[in-house]
Amino acid sequence: MVPARDSDLPVLDLAGSAVDLTVALCDIESVSGNEAAIADAIEASLAIYPHLEVIRDGDAVVARTNLGRASRVVIAGHIDTVPVNANLPVRREGDELIGRGTVDMKAGVAVALVLAADLSEPPVDLTWIFYDNEEVSSDLNGLGRLARTRPELLAGDFAILGEPTSATVEGGCNGTARVEVRLSGIRAHSARSWVGHNAIHDAAEVLRILKDYEPEQLEVDGLVYREGLNAVAITGGVAGNVIPDQAVVTINYRFAPSRSGEQAIAHLRELFDGYELTVTDLAEGARPGLDEPLAQDFLAAVGGVAHPKYGWTDVARFSAHGVPAVNYGPGDPLRAHADDERVNIAEIIACEQGLRAWLGTH
Repeated sequence: MVPARDSDLPVLDLAGSAVDLTVALCDIESVSGNEAAIADAIEASLAIYPHLEVIRDGDAVVARTNLGRASRVVIAGHIDTVPVNANLPVRREGDELIGRGTVDMKAGVAVALVLAADLSEPPVDLTWIFYDNEEVSSDLNGLGRLARTRPELLAGDFAILGEPTSATVEGGCNGTARVEVRLSGIRAHSARSWVGHNAIHDAAEVLRILKDYEPEQLEVDGLVYREGLNAVAITGGVAGNVIPDQAVVTINYRFAPSRSGEQAIAHLRELFDGYELTVTDLAEGARPGLDEPLAQDFLAAVGGVAHPKYGWTDVARFSAHGVPAVNYGPGDPLRAHADDERVNIAEIIACEQGLRAWLGTH
């Protein structure tokens, strides 16, 4: 039975199906920076369940049990989306829900909310985190804010992030670094180019290094992570009749979680020895942590084989606090952010069943 609620508060039916709740959540538009309404709805809907302590931090909502269990598991998901593009309200076609946020990642949030409301006597203590501003600059990220200002809320023995994985387990994540290789020349009139030095032409050698580079595949705790090193931007030029004295090649390095961020940058400096290199962004990866007993039990319960996460996700924020974490959620990540974003209903059901099976085995 659903507890009584103040009729003036926003209504989310957490006692219903995760499929219906996915639709309800998606239809509350929550583009990054505009999460107040959905955070209000989530907070009010969780607050009526007496087994949960509910904490609001900005537009992040944390709900947790405090039953004195031997272990604590953290399950998290972000409540913001990229901008809407004529893809709300959600519509159902056959076995799919179509609309903004269905994949990234309100289906995963819906599963978590249904379980948060229903699991009043879980075998482990549970912390549920629903956070804001994941789709924008890292310094705005709600989970990052909690990690800085309320780190105790991230504490646990194991964490699951509901990022879309097509209902399979993806352990840890690659790290990511962006650097700029700056090339300097001598400006001159293009009619007398021999008195100058063309910085853009010097970029050819940098691009050759990148073209010839063979990214490594590194095994980390039983999972093989593919690295990647690519130019993602190149800038330079002054005018149509001027030899450019500056050019910048921006490079993105996706590195296996066996490397630290410091090691990743050292590798780039060695690779581009002699060039002026500036680090503009760096995020550590996360080891899969699948050797932990809770992780092993989880993997067995969901009946899956773990895969590596090649992209960077917020599991790294848990890893930085010593909490092993995996990605597990409904939705094909290749559909994320697409105008025809859509999730298979069977994956929503599978994720809910998987988590229920696991939380009933301890």
